[in-house]
Amino acid sequence: MSSPRLPQPDRPWMMRTYAGHSTAKASNELYRSNLAKGQTGLSVAFDLPTQTGYDPDDELARGEVGKVGVPVSHIGDMRTLMDGIPLGTMNTSMTINAVASWMLSLYIVAAEEQGAEQAQLSGTTQNDIIKEFLARGTYAFPPGPSMRLIADMIAYTVEHVPKWNPINICSYHLQEAGATPVQEIAYAMSNAIAVLDAAAEKVDASVMPKVFSRISFFVNAGVRFIEEHAKLRAMSVLWEELGRTRYGITDEKALRFRYGVQVNSLGLTEAQPENNVQRIVLEALAVTLGRNARARALQLPAWNEALGLPRAWDQQWALRIQQILAYETDLLEYPDIFEGSKVMEGLVDELLDGARKEMAVVAEHGGAVQAVDYMKSALVESHRERIARIESGEQIVVGINKYQETEPSPLTAAGDGGIMTVDHAVEQQAIDAIRIWRSERDQARADAALAEVARVAKSDENIMPASIEAARAGVTTGEWARTLREAFGEFRAPTGVGEAAATGVQSDAVNEVRAEVERVSEALGRRIKILVGKPGLDGHSNGAEQIAVRARDVGMDVVYEGIRLTPSQIAQSALQEGVHVIGLSILSGSHRELIPAVIDTLRERGVDVPVVVGGIIPEADVRPLEDAGVAGVYTPKDFDISVIMRDIVRLVAEANGVSAAAGLPPHAGGAVEAAQHA
Repeated sequence: MSSPRLPQPDRPWMMRTYAGHSTAKASNELYRSNLAKGQTGLSVAFDLPTQTGYDPDDELARGEVGKVGVPVSHIGDMRTLMDGIPLGTMNTSMTINAVASWMLSLYIVAAEEQGAEQAQLSGTTQNDIIKEFLARGTYAFPPGPSMRLIADMIAYTVEHVPKWNPINICSYHLQEAGATPVQEIAYAMSNAIAVLDAAAEKVDASVMPKVFSRISFFVNAGVRFIEEHAKLRAMSVLWEELGRTRYGITDEKALRFRYGVQVNSLGLTEAQPENNVQRIVLEALAVTLGRNARARALQLPAWNEALGLPRAWDQQWALRIQQILAYETDLLEYPDIFEGSKVMEGLVDELLDGARKEMAVVAEHGGAVQAVDYMKSALVESHRERIARIESGEQIVVGINKYQETEPSPLTAAGDGGIMTVDHAVEQQAIDAIRIWRSERDQARADAALAEVARVAKSDENIMPASIEAARAGVTTGEWARTLREAFGEFRAPTGVGEAAATGVQSDAVNEVRAEVERVSEALGRRIKILVGKPGLDGHSNGAEQIAVRARDVGMDVVYEGIRLTPSQIAQSALQEGVHVIGLSILSGSHRELIPAVIDTLRERGVDVPVVVGGIIPEADVRPLEDAGVAGVYTPKDFDISVIMRDIVRLVAEANGVSAAAGLPPHAGGAVEAAQHA
């Protein structure tokens, strides 16, 4: 009888920790520490100004520098970030999209300074702009030029940096934005088709097998881990099918579905945050249990990411989860344990059928680039349905809508609230540092390099050589991106709010709020109007979109202009639209700076209406926001949007001298981003 075990256990997947904060120097120290603890690859988190192509001293960077990642503004920062880390042998993943070609240019130059050749470099740039338009919001340029930059980078790396993955088709954020497994598969594969078609215009047909083999995926794994594993097997089937039938790939190795994972952050909760640990473990099983669909690389969120920025100890805990799975359990010792499973085969077939049908719809819209509006509205609608299931109790989230009774958590009992906070002085230090950098560089060389970037941007030439020279010349991230914005133009992605189905959620709670909106609107003499705004560079708009959709569904007039607004723009819109209440959403940690700035600007413009705020807001920050004039603060624990809506209507009534409805509880305080925290 043959052994059910493998002759030798498989090697573990690559273990990463998504990390970066404050400064390049502080992040370098964190990377070195994590590598010393057994991490086997780097995963760089960049701050929002870097991700969207702004320098620290830009108006839009206010409050965002170093908050959700590391600021990298020029080759000096990249040099510091990678100091002492051998880039010739390290595998580095960079979560960077709109400015991916620029960050890779900086990385190449930093490696050169270490003596490493481009051909030695291995790693991945996320570089998936379509999902930025759909779910994450860190785009910088319009769709057409953005796809051109991706194609340029693919063509360049296949020839010059052959071990690099120039794009990682990222379905992770689609699930965070509400995608069902079918939508996640279909939109990711449709996205891949758009990318490969664009690359095919840049390279000879003989090179396409190499291009196909360097495309990787970055997927999400939720807590329904059996279905999530089936999703990954289905994606593997579709990827091979796509390679053979559309691109004529026959090399078995090139046809492999290569993917990395960050497990789900959408399901992490602020309430009873200790529950997040078991969620993370179960989600990790989805991508490690089955050998034929096992992840190539894995990074796990920390237990406290619904609360704020994880500390080094929290990240160590997440890394240890991976190491225990790999080295203490026996999951690497067996062939594929799902092979021959009727349940798994049935699930895979079900997902494949649904995904193929949805891919056909995207194709009917002209492909992924042209179908951005359609996909965005579909995601907003799916997310609304998910929230409605949680509100009704149909979908149980332990500690949120069931089993809410709890002991105080010792994990959050310390004075720091269980999270790390970035020193407010970091931003001014970064501003001072970049001004010194500009004053000390060879300005003539920098100007010439930028002129070459501008020339190439308007041509059909590959952008990479000019970008690499600009990196060597000391050009900054903001200067490079501004040059391309001038060449390509500006762009605002669709919000999906207007296109989402207007039927709305039907429940007693919603109908009660709808009746109250009618009563207060009649007393006001016009319909209640709410402005939902996202100040700063935080592009995670899922929660703001759900608030806007629900406000519309309960009968309010809604003004929602999408992401990336300055305090001045929000105040001007509030004045012009004559709104009764303003809801601000921030998840990047910049609320302490940006919310007071918005309120001050509103006062300067003579706008006196209630302002409510939602996001990942630590308890210690609630009182300062209230002192600044905020009327209500909502965090991920406030999952019931009907309660938030009722609160908002009450605030409008109180501000306008309208009596409260009989039988309703008093204003609870609490807050506007329960719908989405990640």
